Amino acid sequence: MNAGIIGIGRYLPEQIVTNHELEQRMDTTDEWIRTRTGIEERRIASDEVDTSRMAIEAAKTAIAGAGVDPAEIGMILVATVTPDKGFPSVASMIQQEVGAVNAAAMDLSAACAGFMYGLATAKQFIEGGVYSHILVVGVEKLSKITDWEDRNTAVLFGDGAGAAVVSEVSEGRGILSIELGTDGRGGKYLFQDGPYIAMNGREVFKFAVRQMGESAENVLKKAGLTKEDIDLLVPHQANIRIMESSRNRLELPEHKMSKTVHKYGNTSSASIPISLVEELEKGKIRDDDLIVMVGFGGGLTWGAIAMRWGK
Repeated sequence: MNAGIIGIGRYLPEQIVTNHELEQRMDTTDEWIRTRTGIEERRIASDEVDTSRMAIEAAKTAIAGAGVDPAEIGMILVATVTPDKGFPSVASMIQQEVGAVNAAAMDLSAACAGFMYGLATAKQFIEGGVYSHILVVGVEKLSKITDWEDRNTAVLFGDGAGAAVVSEVSEGRGILSIELGTDGRGGKYLFQDGPYIAMNGREVFKFAVRQMGESAENVLKKAGLTKEDIDLLVPHQANIRIMESSRNRLELPEHKMSKTVHKYGNTSSASIPISLVEELEKGKIRDDDLIVMVGFGGGLTWGAIAMRWGK
């Protein structure tokens, strides 16, 4: 039995905040932000739209795309570091709203690598025969833990959600290999300090440049594949320089790497599923394409997955 994605969806808030708008609020410039991060704008959710609402909308789209009765979903896994509240979980709020009455539900916390951790967990339950369908969601409302007076972090983050239904797929398709990892010694470089995100950008950059490339190479090796087999690299959309270093290490042409960071900024656990939907809408992902997804984040955590697309 192979586990793969059979339906996917996303939600993006309506409000767009451009670099030029941030210029009016803090000591920064559009050029400074673009040259260092690749970000041009980001989406910010209103006070009325919390994490759970974004997650619910993305989940509804994914479930509809999968053609699955919500009552058939056995588990809901939500990767987030910005839940509405300490409890109940965002996953349980989704369960109530989408009618997944038979689903177990829990949140998991692995920061920007969270969607990878969610997919990896879902794979075990599907291939072990415990559940037939699992909903995996990556969602963040980072705007509510961003210090808008700190130009080093405020320019980076955005809000959004991505969701996928993971189920059994045909032979040769689905998740081929996984790599997950954590280096707790680096937790001091990226964390929530009181109400806000705190980051040592230099240290996170060094970690990410090294780990993104290594993780991608490792999942290819585990799957018995090479970098020449990659049809699309979908990296965590944190910083264009980090993403380009991974692409160059894998010797991929520019068109083989998903890039949405300029439009949405860093949406943490939501960035990879948001990017997957973007590429599907553009027709850049087709059945039997080899997709390599790789993310990194606070913890410091990382995760990579090689997946053969299709049902």
